[in-house]
Amino acid sequence: MPNTATPTHCPYCALQCGMNLTPVPDGGVEVSERADFPVNRGALCGKGRTAPAVLSSGVRLTSPLVRSGGTLVPATWDEALDRIAGELHRTRTEHGPDACGVFGGGGLTNEKAYTLGKFARVVLGTSQIDYNGRFCMSSAAAGGIRAFGLDRGLPFPLEDIPRTGCVILVGSNLAETMPPSLRFFTELRENGGTLIVIDPRRTKTAEQADLHLMPRPGTDLALALGLLHLVVAEGRVDEAYVEERTTGWPEARAAAMAHWPEYVERITGVPVPQLRETVRMFCEPESAMVLTARGPEQQSKGTDTVGAWINLCLATGRAGRPLSGYGCLTGQGNGQGGREHGQKADQLPGYRKLDDPAARRHVAEVWGVDPDALPGPGRSAYELLDALGTDIRALLLMGSNPVVSAPRAAHVEERIRSLGFLAVCDVVLSETAALADVVLPVTQWAEETGTTTSLEGRVLLRRRAVSPPEGVRSDLEVLRELADRLGVEKGFPTDPEEVFEELRRASAGGTADYSGITYRRLAEENGVFWPCPATGGEEPHPGSPRLFLDSFATEDGRARFVPVSHRDSAEEPDEEYPVLLTTGRVVAQYQSGAQTRRVDELNAAAPGPFVELHPRLAARLGAAEGDPVAVVSRRGRAVAPARITHGIRPDTVFMPFHWPGEGRANTLTNPALDPTSRMPEFKTCAVRLETVKS
Repeated sequence: MPNTATPTHCPYCALQCGMNLTPVPDGGVEVSERADFPVNRGALCGKGRTAPAVLSSGVRLTSPLVRSGGTLVPATWDEALDRIAGELHRTRTEHGPDACGVFGGGGLTNEKAYTLGKFARVVLGTSQIDYNGRFCMSSAAAGGIRAFGLDRGLPFPLEDIPRTGCVILVGSNLAETMPPSLRFFTELRENGGTLIVIDPRRTKTAEQADLHLMPRPGTDLALALGLLHLVVAEGRVDEAYVEERTTGWPEARAAAMAHWPEYVERITGVPVPQLRETVRMFCEPESAMVLTARGPEQQSKGTDTVGAWINLCLATGRAGRPLSGYGCLTGQGNGQGGREHGQKADQLPGYRKLDDPAARRHVAEVWGVDPDALPGPGRSAYELLDALGTDIRALLLMGSNPVVSAPRAAHVEERIRSLGFLAVCDVVLSETAALADVVLPVTQWAEETGTTTSLEGRVLLRRRAVSPPEGVRSDLEVLRELADRLGVEKGFPTDPEEVFEELRRASAGGTADYSGITYRRLAEENGVFWPCPATGGEEPHPGSPRLFLDSFATEDGRARFVPVSHRDSAEEPDEEYPVLLTTGRVVAQYQSGAQTRRVDELNAAAPGPFVELHPRLAARLGAAEGDPVAVVSRRGRAVAPARITHGIRPDTVFMPFHWPGEGRANTLTNPALDPTSRMPEFKTCAVRLETVKS
């Protein structure tokens, strides 16, 4: 590769920060500032700065591995691919196509996600495909579609945040999860706007807030309804907007009015004066936004919770207007694009619904297959993992580590172990890959070209900066080789741009229309916001940085209020399990930690799990700072050192979920699913604490 800087994007979170990569003599790459990208303006967090460390041959996989005599041993590519194809063929022949499962990841590029979905449905003929993004954004997606007719993480660019009057940030610790974004909120306050943070912990983000509300985990729905009650009671509804641009208000208003402030205080623990102050701060400026993250979304009522916050925006005229709206802070690097182009159980490319006959016809024509041959919707992510070893006998997994990241993780690990066959494509030997029958070493972000879609809905071009080590292939090459071996010799190109050209055609006319986007435009324009349809004329569509200003994406162009009411979490505390557990991330690690736990600098900053608890709770337990504490739920037991702080509710403990083994937080979490989004309830479950004898 030439020894020049290549402009590209970070491999981690959905900010997709811009960076430059320059090859260095030892074969690696050096990260440097790229100030031209507006999201981060050159700033990078520690994860982004150290991302090249995972490129090292001493860290990443460089040879296929095949299980022999209970041990993974090096093998040739032909041996490994033949083994995978043979097992998938045998499983499909003996048990039917749905006995083969496919599990993807929110870090896969659009090209990979698209091809993986096509492979599952065209080559394997299976309906059993989903991805780990179901664990991250699906409740916000469902809520957005229900209200607006369209799901895009943010319906406006991040650059609008400093110019609005107030932001309510619900369940996000972005100072640690996406640090470069914090400057938008700092600028908001410098410009005279206000920031309200809602979180049961006093996080680094909450420390920046003008007002911090600390609700009991699992009560965000009641909180939003209580705020809407006050909006009505105080005469702050934008009646003209509601009449002109929405439907369903009478029913939603009636539901909210059943949640009077004192009742909401009893449920949430948030004092009534704070509720009133929140409404004042949100309603007095001309513009305002509500941004949610995993806190309110990863609940068994996450879709309704998102809906309640959207109702608050609609009632106050804070959606579909400049510098106002509801948005979701998407987590994974391509969590947005990953759910748009076909690796989700119920979707086809372009964010089309798999059970829509017109969508099936359109995509089948692009793929050159009979629409009736396409399988229907399959199981959601946790349901798919729960079916391993019974209904699903063989699994192809790309870019995910559910042994660490899935709820009720010990059970998921048991199901994975019970499979007849498991093949994993990954950069490193993750905890899940270590259980596989075949592991394939695949390229990562600096070694390949492809597109991702950021939390803003901005489609971006990641560029190849260095050559991968000998013995490493791309996921696109893997899928093409497997398709060949399984009798489908056409339709699986390995050139990312060729795949993207097909994706453009498949997405044309869909909700997430990329047909007007090309690699050339992405390079020249620093990304393009979807929807961006092809115009057929000389002037291309400019892209859509701001949605809903003229109308919403519903049939009648109006946003829909949805009446929702508070209900308890799937698991509330009781005498046996009297404390609430909530989980999240720390700044130096990412998701399941499969990559970041291999970087010395990041491990020095965050070496392992911990249990965060209030001094009053620690005193009752008899635990001191650093003492090992066991956290026990109905699903298992995790042990980690105590971290004692006044910055958490006395009835709540917090654990980060990046680590496997004894301190695995997801051993404890509850897989109770939201009935609409099928998202598990990661954010709250009942636990008890125990001291651990040394």
